[in-house]
Amino acid sequence: MLLRFRAANVRSLRDEQELSFVVSEGETDAAARDVRIGGARSVSVYPLIGIFGANASGKSNVLEALTDMRRAVLNSYARWASFEGIPRRPFGLDPKSETEPSFFEADLVIDEVRWTYGFELGSDRIEAEWIHSYPRGHRQVWLDRDASRPEAYDWPGARVKDRSQLVRRTRPDALLLSTAGTDNHPQLSPLFHWFRRNLWLINPEEERPQREAFTRRELSGSRARRISELLQIADLGITGTEVVQEGKDRIAVKLVHRSATGGVAFDWQDESLGTRSWFALLGPMLLALDEGAVLLVDELDASLHPRFAAEVVRLFHDPQANPKGAQIIFTSHDPSVLTTPSGGRLLEPGQVWLTEKSKDGATELYPMTAASPEADEDLMKSYLAGAFGAVPSLLEGQLARRLLAATQQEREHEAERG
Repeated sequence: MLLRFRAANVRSLRDEQELSFVVSEGETDAAARDVRIGGARSVSVYPLIGIFGANASGKSNVLEALTDMRRAVLNSYARWASFEGIPRRPFGLDPKSETEPSFFEADLVIDEVRWTYGFELGSDRIEAEWIHSYPRGHRQVWLDRDASRPEAYDWPGARVKDRSQLVRRTRPDALLLSTAGTDNHPQLSPLFHWFRRNLWLINPEEERPQREAFTRRELSGSRARRISELLQIADLGITGTEVVQEGKDRIAVKLVHRSATGGVAFDWQDESLGTRSWFALLGPMLLALDEGAVLLVDELDASLHPRFAAEVVRLFHDPQANPKGAQIIFTSHDPSVLTTPSGGRLLEPGQVWLTEKSKDGATELYPMTAASPEADEDLMKSYLAGAFGAVPSLLEGQLARRLLAATQQEREHEAERG
């Protein structure tokens, strides 16, 4: 389970930004769950966070920063040797950022023990890396790596086995955790595999065919009944599925639609974008629920009706549908997902995070609770009114006026030329 994520000098995140699932100390929230984190300690953790903001404010970059961290953990040992320098995306609007390290850190829980893992990536080496464990609620430093020291690796307490072998096998441009996971290290592999099994990104513009293929394969497995059920209750006019094995490695699916004369099976290319988007989401979403994993969904409302998005929110909130504590972080342009049709709240203020761009183009990430909304405040109406920020600075009729002015200038320019 993910507690917090921090990043700096990554994509549009110039200064350190934090995203937290943890309910503030001293507060209670019905949407959160109690999670044990070592000893007798526990914290209240949200199963879901929504990130809202204007276009180009950096919402997607928060999710991309999480996947950048995941890719570094999984790939630095096996794949980065073929790169010239370290593949990273520092803040691009300030030339100084290219010479400064990119910072990543995550707080997470594995088997009721809290861990903190982080690193700093330079242009051609790992500048720093650290692993902290809290088995009884008190911090134990397992690894402290600093490339600026004569002896880069420090192992306080000598808790980690095979230290000399790990150091010998870890290149300056690779993460030690990546090496440990690849070598199936007995103590550090669980932390490595947490990154392998979490932070799956779903982007509406990328890899849809792969997600569709994954869901098709799942229709031949243990999740087939649930996928079929979710397709039918989504009010898409679907009454069932037809799975056809085409050759050894290819599975074709036709969705059966209700008609006046009975069911009609459509070819896949004839399905609407909304149907295909929902279908492509089902396989990864059910896998995350079964695994208790962290799922990242960019633009949850893209090609989905707001009611579909609302049902995804309810699914992750429901402890019976989500018994293993799966989590989801999504971005959205549609504030209607904040409230129910009757005016109730789908998301509490602590679950709503907002992004704004500063004057120099850097993303600022902050929770809605920073604006201290009232207990009975309509979050959607207040958000649209600009009470919490993170909305476009666009006046009513401004587009039409600017377009009219530009058109007039074009005409005058043409007249001068003619």
